[in-house]
Amino acid sequence: MAGRIKLIATDIDGTLIQDSTPDLYPEVTEEIRRLTEEGVIFACASGRQYASIRNVFRDVADRVLYIAENGAHIRYRDEDLSLTKMKREDLAELVGTLRQLSDCEMVVSTPSGSLLETKNQAFLDLMTYGYHNEYRVVEDVLAENLPILKIAVYHKNSIRTLGESRLIPAFRDRFQVCVAGEEWVDFMDLSVDKGKALRTVQEKFGITPAQTMAFGDNTNDIGLMRAAEESYAVANARPEVREAARHTCPPWWEKGVWQILRTVNGQEKEGGKEDAGI
Repeated sequence: MAGRIKLIATDIDGTLIQDSTPDLYPEVTEEIRRLTEEGVIFACASGRQYASIRNVFRDVADRVLYIAENGAHIRYRDEDLSLTKMKREDLAELVGTLRQLSDCEMVVSTPSGSLLETKNQAFLDLMTYGYHNEYRVVEDVLAENLPILKIAVYHKNSIRTLGESRLIPAFRDRFQVCVAGEEWVDFMDLSVDKGKALRTVQEKFGITPAQTMAFGDNTNDIGLMRAAEESYAVANARPEVREAARHTCPPWWEKGVWQILRTVNGQEKEGGKEDAGI
C-alpha cells in the first residue's frame, strides 16, 4: 500500500458475499466500524438499489456511503449526493424488447423503489427475501411516469450469453449497458458508471486515487478498478476485471475482502500487481 487509505469501495454480489444474498458476515461489520472510526469513508458500489444495500449493511447502515444502481444513485448520511436519471427517449423500445424475452424478468428502478410487471411468485420472493428490495407491482412501468435510474433484466442461473450477444450490442449506443452478476444485465444513462461515481465521491471529499481502495468481480466493476490505485479483483472475478485491477485477493467464500480490510492502514504492502493469499 502506497499510503494511508481514506476511501474504500466494494461491490457486493460475487465480491463481498454470494450473489442474491441478504446477509453480511460479522467480521466485515467489525472492520467497517474500525475503519470509519478512524475516519475512512466506506462505500458500497453495487447494481442493487439503495434499500437493498442498506439492508445488507443494516448493522452499520449509518456509517456507509451508498453507490447504488451502478452509480446512478449516490447517498450518504440520509442525503442524496447524486441522482442520474435515464432519458425518456428510447425507453419504450427498451422496455418493449425486455418484455418479449422468454423466462426473463424486468426491474425498473426509481428513487423511491422498484417497479415490476411480473406475476412470477418465485421472482417476487427473490426480490423480497433475497435482495430485500422495495418494490410495487404495476401494469405498465412507463405509465407510472416516474424518474427512472436503471432498468435491469434477470434470467435465473445466467443471462451472460444473451446479454453479450444481443442486448449489449443492440442498446450500447443509447444506454450504459453491462452484465452485473451472472444473472443480470443493467441499463442506465450513458454517463453512469461505478468508477465515475467513485470519482465524484473522491472530488467531494478531497480524496485521491492513491488514497482509494476498491474491490470487484464483474465487468461493471472495471470503472472502480481504474478509479482506485489500490484495486483488488477477487479470485473468482472475470478475466477483464483481474486485468484492470492492481492486485487480486481470495474469493468471497474465503472472505477475501475482509482479509484485505483487516490490513488497511496497518501493515503495508509493496509492489505492483500481486496476489494476496491465493
